[in-house]
Amino acid sequence: MTTAQRTSADIGDSALADAFLKGDEACLATMYERWGSLVYNLARRSLGDAREAEDVTQLVFLAAWRGRAGYSPDRGTLPGWLTGITRRKVADALAARTRRTELVAAAGAQLVLRATDEAVRPEAAVDRVLLADEMSQLPAPQRRVLNLTFYDDLTQTQIAELTGWPLGTVKSHTRRGLRRLACRLREENLIACAA
Repeated sequence: MTTAQRTSADIGDSALADAFLKGDEACLATMYERWGSLVYNLARRSLGDAREAEDVTQLVFLAAWRGRAGYSPDRGTLPGWLTGITRRKVADALAARTRRTELVAAAGAQLVLRATDEAVRPEAAVDRVLLADEMSQLPAPQRRVLNLTFYDDLTQTQIAELTGWPLGTVKSHTRRGLRRLACRLREENLIACAA
């Protein structure tokens, strides 16, 4: 009888670990049934956000599957190993959140500076036109995400809900769009290149 033919309750932890190490995909589903709530609850408590906790839970099980060769039953149990992966993924999520917060704060500070300068700087209107032109050159998904972010003041989670795209896709479009926009503006000498 293969692992897939047994119910998850019939499979012992050691048999599950052996089958997992051999690449039996049914074991991943069984592991998720058994320890998915453990991983989710750890992430939820650490992050305080249900959606982020769901994303981290998916990342943990994906990382476990891809890195299963690194699991050694002699060094610990599967739930203990998953807990370690969860801690690392939570730390990554918190670091990304901090980077996003800093980026938003920096952008907000720039907007405040620009708002006070616009009364003095008539070229601000020209800058807006040039920026709009450069944004029109971006691929449609990246342009849509950036427009929703900056003009509609939506968070990435709200954009994901509005568009139906996964949160990771929204984050990728944001990052790629900002990079591409920065590169285009540097090429046009519209912004100073970072040293």
